Amino acid sequence: MLNKLFAHKNNAAGRGAAGRMRTALAALALGAGLFVNPFAAHAVTLDARLHERVVMIPVASWAGGIELETTIFKPPGDGPFPVVIMNHGKALGSPRAQARDRFIVVSREFVKRGYAVVVPMRKGFSKSSGDYSDYGCDMTSNGQAQADDLDSTVEYLRQQSWADTGRMLVAGQSYGGLTALAFGMRNAPGVKGLINFAGGLKVHGGDCSWQNSLVKAFATYGAKTALPSLWFYGANDQHFGPELANRLHDAYVQAGGQARLVAYGPFKKDAHGMVGSRDGVKIWWPETERFLKELGMPTGEVYALADEPAMPKTDYAALDNVDAIPYLKDKGREQYRVFLGKLSPRAFALSPSGAWSWAEDGDDPVEHALAECQKGSSQPCRIYAVDNNVVWTGDALPVTAENAPARGAQTGP
Repeated sequence: MLNKLFAHKNNAAGRGAAGRMRTALAALALGAGLFVNPFAAHAVTLDARLHERVVMIPVASWAGGIELETTIFKPPGDGPFPVVIMNHGKALGSPRAQARDRFIVVSREFVKRGYAVVVPMRKGFSKSSGDYSDYGCDMTSNGQAQADDLDSTVEYLRQQSWADTGRMLVAGQSYGGLTALAFGMRNAPGVKGLINFAGGLKVHGGDCSWQNSLVKAFATYGAKTALPSLWFYGANDQHFGPELANRLHDAYVQAGGQARLVAYGPFKKDAHGMVGSRDGVKIWWPETERFLKELGMPTGEVYALADEPAMPKTDYAALDNVDAIPYLKDKGREQYRVFLGKLSPRAFALSPSGAWSWAEDGDDPVEHALAECQKGSSQPCRIYAVDNNVVWTGDALPVTAENAPARGAQTGP
């Protein structure tokens, strides 16, 4: 799975990203503005998306013009900047249907310290071309197949004047963590270390002994990797619990690999998504800062992140007044009640067409809720509630369930 961002739309539950942001560029431009620190000669303001851009990286080793959809965040200026390559996990369902990952929480922490962050979508995921490679229960081959795409990513970076390819980190979450450790075997020049956020691949159903296969894969990687690595696994990880995490670490280290395991306690409802949550920074950054210092990599803040612009609370209705919500039919109101039981940060979106979605935690629940709502709506979606506040301003007076207009509501099966 990807970083933990739960989103529900039209009464159908969908698991979003490790961290993962949806590609809704028309959504609200929330996020942190970034300003040069007061010691700089000139104040420079970054846009809300940290100079985000999306490029298509060619996969040179494959015929047929295969390209990888890749998100890049970087500080202002020409660089060269040290680089973090952050690798995504795999959600349930078709990889092609998986949206572009951004890891905005991780990106903010590194960009404000002067790093560029590169997030490639591997073959067969999202808008990347080519086919997803699946070796079933052979976890060693699964990791290596995914790591092949990082060769193309690194080669692309070596051609970019803004990238300091002598100072690179390779990191990843879930399947991306497995990918990062598999890539470590290649001991690529300029890569200084690896960061594994709840790395692995879980097989659902069947008779595959995937846990034992993962242990074997980690031993294989550890035996052939000279790079140091930092690992994070939480006590309530629903994919890779403490017992399995210890087995993976022991296998890697006993085979000769260098790894420091940070086995932290429970995190919210599922530690597997810790790195995608703003509340997770206090867990992973102090250990990461220590790791970076050991590698001789920069850790000081070069820029200061401004507070995110808040959506103002309105007097439209009380948060728990379900009947006041406009446009929704019964199933949508039922899911709003579910939303009220979720953890902050959270957001609920709706549209005049009757479409709706809610998102909990993750990189940016506001943008994610808007993007998911818009997929099922013929009219623009807007945010109704954020955290503990109603922010809706679309109507002068509350609309009750009885007099809500019926406009082809799409509330799922």
